[in-house]
Amino acid sequence: MPLLSRNEAEGLLTRLVEIPSFSGDELNASTYLADAMRAIGFERCEVDGAGNAVGEIGPIDAKKTVILLGHIDTVFGDIPVRVEEDEDGPVLFGRGAVDAKGPLATFTTSAARLGSEWAQRNNIRVVVVGAVEEEAATSKGARFVRDRFDGRQEPVPDFCVIGEPSGATRVTLFYMGRILLEMTADQPMMHSAGPNPGIATTAVDLWNWIGGYAANYNGDRSKTFDQLRPSLRELRTWTDEKMRDLVWAKIGIRLPLDFDVDEFLNEMCRWARKRVNERDVNLEPPSARDADAAPQRLRFGGEELGVEFCFHGYEPAWRSSRNSPLVRGFLAAIREQSSERPRFVSKSGTCDMNVVGPAWQCPIVAYGPGDSRLDHTPNEHISLNEYWQAVLILESALRRLV
Repeated sequence: MPLLSRNEAEGLLTRLVEIPSFSGDELNASTYLADAMRAIGFERCEVDGAGNAVGEIGPIDAKKTVILLGHIDTVFGDIPVRVEEDEDGPVLFGRGAVDAKGPLATFTTSAARLGSEWAQRNNIRVVVVGAVEEEAATSKGARFVRDRFDGRQEPVPDFCVIGEPSGATRVTLFYMGRILLEMTADQPMMHSAGPNPGIATTAVDLWNWIGGYAANYNGDRSKTFDQLRPSLRELRTWTDEKMRDLVWAKIGIRLPLDFDVDEFLNEMCRWARKRVNERDVNLEPPSARDADAAPQRLRFGGEELGVEFCFHGYEPAWRSSRNSPLVRGFLAAIREQSSERPRFVSKSGTCDMNVVGPAWQCPIVAYGPGDSRLDHTPNEHISLNEYWQAVLILESALRRLV
């Protein structure tokens, strides 16, 4: 089969961007991508049990396994799909063009250009995954793939590339961790002119406590990626049919490397017990690891004031080594395909690297075309020249692994 051309690669990306695939509703896009991979030469293609689009080249029992793990879901937003010319060439607009259908299409095209014959000859298995629900806290698709390639059902991969926009000449090695906290507090309904503070103050007090904890932890840590970084995402109050006033708050907390998150959660529970005048007893402390698998709920207090915590979406921070065959392959490929000096990137967000990195412990990087400052914006767009450059760079980097 002849090498996939630039026009064909752009057509694949454009069609993928045209198909809406908001988190939780990715089936049409996954079906399209699995069919497209089959049409361009992938040996095994499917929509798996989680809804991921999966395509493979090379022997199932190959000596080396490489997983190219992108995500096919997007955040909400309707951006008319179109190509416009700017001073640097054609630009594709559309939701997901950067985050992260551009990187996913790069993976698909590069693997197709390597081809089954190359994979068979070099005894290497390349698995391309368009994962679902990366933009949600569940990371359903990545967790499914992580558990599939567990060393028992299928081999742990030798190398992994995560599909996220880094820019064609940059490679991402570090992502901060995250845990999400939802707090619900309730107390008997009362008049706003009464002597007791309103229920909303419980959420404010919690937010202030978390802010103080972060300020104390961050004291002499000047670098963003070394800091504990909380953000208040949502806050609302209401009164229910049982005549109780309630407040609900959602707080996201970005975690630095090696942060003792269990101790942090334990201290937060002590704060809650004190807030509701509950005796501080020796209970089993919460574990962030449990919040990876399912939401963990803890309740304190009673009729006068109740506070409930729900911890979920835990992902530890992850930093990859610069000294691996995978990184060296990317650096050489960037120098080969570009006049720009290759650079490393660290990011304050999270991605599926946080999910699979701790489990697989293999050389892993995040890579893909696009400007991450355009993620989730109403102006999301990607340079098609950069997209094609990234295809050639990834293809070259993968060839170097053998």
